[in-house]
Amino acid sequence: MVGLVTGVGTVVATVVGTTVVGTTVVVASAIRPSTRERALLSCEGPAQAARASTNAARPTLAGTTDAGRGLWCASVLRPGRHFAALVVTALLSCGLLAACSSTPRTAARHPHPSGGVVPSTIAAPTTSLPGSGPTTTTPTTTTPTTTTDIQPAVAPTPSGTFVGTVAGIGAGQVPATWRPGCPVGPAQLRLLTMSYWGFDGRPHVGTMVVNSAVTSAVLDVFARLFSEHFPIHRMQPEDAYGGQDPASMADDNTSGFNCRDAVAPGPPSWSVHAYGEAIDVNPVENPYLEGGQVQPPAGAQFIDRGDDRPGMAVPGGQLVAAFASVGWSWGGRWTSSPDYQHFSATGG
Repeated sequence: MVGLVTGVGTVVATVVGTTVVGTTVVVASAIRPSTRERALLSCEGPAQAARASTNAARPTLAGTTDAGRGLWCASVLRPGRHFAALVVTALLSCGLLAACSSTPRTAARHPHPSGGVVPSTIAAPTTSLPGSGPTTTTPTTTTPTTTTDIQPAVAPTPSGTFVGTVAGIGAGQVPATWRPGCPVGPAQLRLLTMSYWGFDGRPHVGTMVVNSAVTSAVLDVFARLFSEHFPIHRMQPEDAYGGQDPASMADDNTSGFNCRDAVAPGPPSWSVHAYGEAIDVNPVENPYLEGGQVQPPAGAQFIDRGDDRPGMAVPGGQLVAAFASVGWSWGGRWTSSPDYQHFSATGG
């Protein structure tokens, strides 16, 4: 019941506004007339008014008409209306109190506490480079990509332990070193990814294309060279040089397969490199001497084979011994035109 009264009071107070205050005051002041005044102002009828007029003058309302006096009489309390007036007064008073204590509608309904965190979608970390434009969000999930370039199937991390992997290749991965009519096709070739020690004294990772029949032997050789810290300047397929052997040698690059003719007098013939069964190691430190020429030219400083220096192939040295352990021959033993960089499975 109290809740109902308070609710009605609130509605009445809200609608009536300031008029409620005036009405409440009038009603409250009308509750306290004396017995004599109630008799005079009861307005119960002509007879009662006539009797009361002998003792007191009837109150007048200046400037009022009969209709006005009727309204005035209606506002005077009568004995039968006491309870109703008290209820109305209580309702209006409760309404005023409720209206004054209510929270304005413009107040924030759900304020966040100071220093609070509002849940949100967490984006992936982003990276912004100077001059790279707006920062963009990077997805947390990556999708493997394929490429026709020669890339290791598994790129091992350089460390103190040798790592070697073998992967198949396609024609698109050897566009400069293979062509139709070569003695072997791409299906017979493999891409090796191997660890090696550089001349800087640090481990590196290189790649090489060889025949599938010799992969185990080649991995054994380079695993041994790695364990002995034998230095290798560079290791990548000759496709990186457009299949041009002179360019690869000048860059001191260690390589395997290249479908080309042998560098030798006489009619053209396939080099053992065209089969993927020969490897040239450190061409600058181990040049090829043919017809009085040094290939590459930078290898002239290594003509004196008695001056054993890092990366050189010499009888009884690390490089020659490693290939000999798997049955490969060394071109440095050729008497007429020694090829110190050349090692092959067939001896050619």
